[in-house]
Amino acid sequence: MLIAICGGIVFSLSVYSFITGENQVMPYIMFFFGALALVAGISELKEKRKTTAVISFLVSAFVLFVFIDTFNVFH
Repeated sequence: MLIAICGGIVFSLSVYSFITGENQVMPYIMFFFGALALVAGISELKEKRKTTAVISFLVSAFVLFVFIDTFNVFH
């Protein structure tokens, strides 16, 4: 359920940014994409797929780091 919510938010913000050409929503896209990867990693860990879970956690950590860095640039 959380994966679908985060995915929908990422998709809708990305489409909005693409159509309007506004890049100010990029930090929020990165935040929700990081949350999506984190929730996916937890889901994969529960299903005993440790390799995929670790990759999802690493992606989440990287994206959230980029979010923090990007948020400092835009604000």
